[in-house]
Amino acid sequence: MEDESNELNLIPSTAAQDGVTPAPQKKKAASCCDSLKIFFFALCFTYFTKAFSASHMKSSITQIERRFDLSSSTVGFVDGSFEYGNLMVIVFVSYFGAKLHRPRIIAAGCFVMALGSFLSAMPHFFMGPYKYETVRSHVAPLNNLTGSADSISPCLANRTLTEDIRPAECVKETSSHMWVYVMVGNMLRGIGETPIIPLGVSYIDDFSDPGNTPLYIACLHTVAMFGPIVGFMLGSYFAKLYVDIGFVNLDTVTITPQDTRWVGAWWLGCLVAGAIALVSGIPFCFLPKSIEGEETQPSPEEQKLETSQEKHHNKASVKGFFHALKSLACNRLYVILMIINLLQMNGFLGFMTYKPKYMEQQYGQSIAQSNFITGATTFPAAALGMFLGGFLMKRYRMGLLTASKLVFVLSFLAFIMSLSVFITGCENGDVAGITVSYNGSKLETWGKQQLLSSCNADCSCSSQQWDPVCGANNITYVSACLAGCKSSTGSGKHIVYQSCSCIESMGFPSVNSSVVLGSCPRGAGCDTMFIIYVIMQALITLSYSSGATPAYVILLWCLPSELKSLGVGVYMLLIRTLAGIPSPIYFGALIDKTCLMWGTKPCGGRGACRMYDTHSFRNTFQGLTDGLWAPSFIFFLCFISMVKKKHPVKKGNEAKRLEPPEDGGKGANDAPEIEKQTFI
Repeated sequence: MEDESNELNLIPSTAAQDGVTPAPQKKKAASCCDSLKIFFFALCFTYFTKAFSASHMKSSITQIERRFDLSSSTVGFVDGSFEYGNLMVIVFVSYFGAKLHRPRIIAAGCFVMALGSFLSAMPHFFMGPYKYETVRSHVAPLNNLTGSADSISPCLANRTLTEDIRPAECVKETSSHMWVYVMVGNMLRGIGETPIIPLGVSYIDDFSDPGNTPLYIACLHTVAMFGPIVGFMLGSYFAKLYVDIGFVNLDTVTITPQDTRWVGAWWLGCLVAGAIALVSGIPFCFLPKSIEGEETQPSPEEQKLETSQEKHHNKASVKGFFHALKSLACNRLYVILMIINLLQMNGFLGFMTYKPKYMEQQYGQSIAQSNFITGATTFPAAALGMFLGGFLMKRYRMGLLTASKLVFVLSFLAFIMSLSVFITGCENGDVAGITVSYNGSKLETWGKQQLLSSCNADCSCSSQQWDPVCGANNITYVSACLAGCKSSTGSGKHIVYQSCSCIESMGFPSVNSSVVLGSCPRGAGCDTMFIIYVIMQALITLSYSSGATPAYVILLWCLPSELKSLGVGVYMLLIRTLAGIPSPIYFGALIDKTCLMWGTKPCGGRGACRMYDTHSFRNTFQGLTDGLWAPSFIFFLCFISMVKKKHPVKKGNEAKRLEPPEDGGKGANDAPEIEKQTFI
């Protein structure tokens, strides 16, 4: 390119031959370059913003489930509302938006994202204080000055669990559907995010040097990975704060972040996400509709031709839209890539939605700790992998075939490593009446119908109330009443129940027959398994994400230039429709089937799940992820075979990028070859 530029500089222009001094081009070129850089940096920040918002929602999904007493399948429906909003407008934005002022459309999308985030936080300010499931809240009011709980007998007090609940409050609670506001806000966020990827990437691809496009995309994806890092880190911090912080006396709260009933201040993250989205849209309001490329500047004749073609396309926009869709459907490489991505994204999106819950239930980690670990290990590895993938493509000037082989090898390696999750899990802790009997022996069949025993028969306990306590025998009891405790000392989180008959029946002396609040901790072996799990997840993410940037570039290379924006839009539409929406729902529905103990709402009725069968949870969760992932490699081998047949590459030859023929013939439906030297 440098030699060609030097030769062109030696040819005098027509204006110079006529004695007219040509206008200087350096300032104009610099201005164009600056506009592209400003757009690129603004787009990077927007990528960060949308990734931050999405990761915060993922990190908060378990807390939203508990706050509104939803099942996993229902909260998966709420999580999928983002995709509903996205798919409603993505095709039209991708096709018609490319013909309008793309930066301003992106700006409008950012403002809609901000509105959606603010709306998702609104239910917190209209709902009453969070009423978590507990026996103590219905026993007797604590001393207002000291909060003392002395002389409370759970064994006797549990008989009047619901006597103080007024029917009017129950009617109001059961008719409340405030979670709909979260769903609508998430839907608006999906609508606002729609133009960012297709219009942003096509804008850069149109006005940048083609050789720099892979690096630009790699940088965008790398910067985007900082969004989840910050999102999960901040989500971890907010998860440690009680949901009603600033509205209730925290000394009266008797649960901790390690408790499965704990709900953090998830709404604070929504407010932060809305503010960042609002700021991210401002720069795009001042950017031009189009700019000249980094290398070449069109002549006045070319500009007139482009303007004429643009008017022609706008006049026949509807007809051209359906013709473009037909061209995409006939592009066999594009179609098979869509199948591969749909299979892999179904597994990935379902996995990421419930990963914090999996870490909590499988390894006994709090949601705050799970979010922190995810933000500190998974996403930095993903950012490094995406940048590395883009760098390798540019460094070795990979073509379509070589890049496809690279993506296959890296993703298959990640798949093999993911199988290790099946052997790095933990078993359920000992819970009296669910996993072990009241004498400590393992139960063959697990179920809450075995919660009642002779040691607590005189207590008239409810088997529906989840208020776990840990005994001196390292066995968890569903409630202090079911442990047969007769007295208590202390207050708040420091209550200790004593004289527990179910512990005494196992041979423990009365002085040691006490229980404390919360489930018993997992053993040291489970902590070791968790460390192995975290390391393996980081390696899996690094391997898989290293092929993410080449895979995205492959998608672009399989499309003619005029179909890139629409092709990316249709790609995102199908991902949203066939992966983003259904995967959290059916993942959640299958996870619900592994629940061992459901919570109870204050006025009755089934709440969120409190305890899962960890063995079934692990096999269902990871088995479904890998089961969706495995068939994609068969289609990937077919894709590589098709690339070899369509675009054979010989040693020493340069593969040229094949644009669709001007006559719109059959070749227009085939993928373009690559305008880069390919090494095999």
